[in-house]
Amino acid sequence: MPSLTEEQIEKEILELHQTVYEKYNYEMTEIRPPMGEFSEKSLAVTNNLGYRTVMWSFAYKDWEEKKQPNEKEAIELITKNFHSGEIILLHANSSTNTKILPEIIKQAREQGYVFESLKNFEE
Repeated sequence: MPSLTEEQIEKEILELHQTVYEKYNYEMTEIRPPMGEFSEKSLAVTNNLGYRTVMWSFAYKDWEEKKQPNEKEAIELITKNFHSGEIILLHANSSTNTKILPEIIKQAREQGYVFESLKNFEE
């Protein structure tokens, strides 16, 4: 996003918004910059469009479909990094994440963590 013009950023976001709405009947209000890359310009455009930019506090290399992490190691890595207020970035194209998500949720709850909507943390 940082290398795009304001018009290109706006077009990308509005097309994404429309696709999400058409497929899921969901109005986006938050956005995560692709690859975590942003600039003052991209933040300003997203803000002017009414979105809140949200970053993650934990991520691991799970995005490469042909290089999926080992399930046991992924669970260990994710769970040992649990922390209060955490936003975990898990890529939807990860077959490992699909398999381990129930265990991640179970372990988080067992450790006393709860899952809440970002709407509970309005700025």
